[in-house]
Amino acid sequence: MLKLTKDTLGVGFIGAGDISILHAAAVKKVPGAKLVGLWNRNQDRANERAKQFGCKNYKSPEELVKDPAIDAVFVLTNLETHLEYTKLALDHGKHVLVEKPVGVSIDEIRTMKETADAKGLVCMPGHNYVYEQSMVRTKQLVEGGDLGKIVSAYVMYNIHHPEEVAKRYPGVVRQILTHHSYILLYLVGAPVELCAMKATLHYKEYTEEDIAMVQMRLHNGALAHFCASFAADDHAADPWTVMVKVIGTAGSTRYSYRDHVEIKPGLVHSQTYTAYQGSVTNEVRHFLIDCLRMGQPPLSTMADAITAQKMIEACEESIRQGSVVKL
Repeated sequence: MLKLTKDTLGVGFIGAGDISILHAAAVKKVPGAKLVGLWNRNQDRANERAKQFGCKNYKSPEELVKDPAIDAVFVLTNLETHLEYTKLALDHGKHVLVEKPVGVSIDEIRTMKETADAKGLVCMPGHNYVYEQSMVRTKQLVEGGDLGKIVSAYVMYNIHHPEEVAKRYPGVVRQILTHHSYILLYLVGAPVELCAMKATLHYKEYTEEDIAMVQMRLHNGALAHFCASFAADDHAADPWTVMVKVIGTAGSTRYSYRDHVEIKPGLVHSQTYTAYQGSVTNEVRHFLIDCLRMGQPPLSTMADAITAQKMIEACEESIRQGSVVKL
């Protein structure tokens, strides 16, 4: 893979929704990187964000990807358009960071991967959580055998989302369990079988689920559990706002959003969970510096995104059939 040696790496955003605020803040913190411009279907939003970020507003995504000042494109649009804009950027020789969920189907993600591979470009999934130092340390402990035999893993998410916010997303299975899936893959590997359930508990019109849980068996016989909930916050002691645990016979690890909390609204959250912005900043830095400048691979790849999508589709099959699904 060619390493980019130019003094400043130019970044372009396709999409200017809430997540673009986190990515813009991240790019600003990466030495030798600059947000050149953005495009958004809603031009009122595009003008607002371009002014906020101090960058150009392109008239079309084609104009953006043809600009030689842009080396990398962040695809930050709705899920259904990720393939279209990722291919557009790759076809014009741009490296791509595509937000999660990466694609609607396994075939979509595979197409992105194959296109990037054929062109010798980086296409990195927006798997931001694994770029947290505590996640990296956990993986090192697992791989080094320091935790002994892994017996269980947990990924928990309990953050209330009002209906008007949840309507932007495809339900917690796709929106949140995608995070859980790539976290599990990164830390302890893929499950061999799973069973899942979901429910809609407090939305009046929105028909997608606001809570889902999954039970899994891992390759070594250990068990894992996912919970993803927009239904309610956890206000109990040591709340499971976002919690990741890996437990072994010789030790265990814990990662929590609650370690750093600011009492102010954070985009769609009632509070600002500092680790969220931190994980996006770490992810963007890895993409621009480690991958594009130094030629290193992402910590979580498009192959991992394909496996995570297989897990999501297995969850959906399990829910439909009320059965255990083998992977």
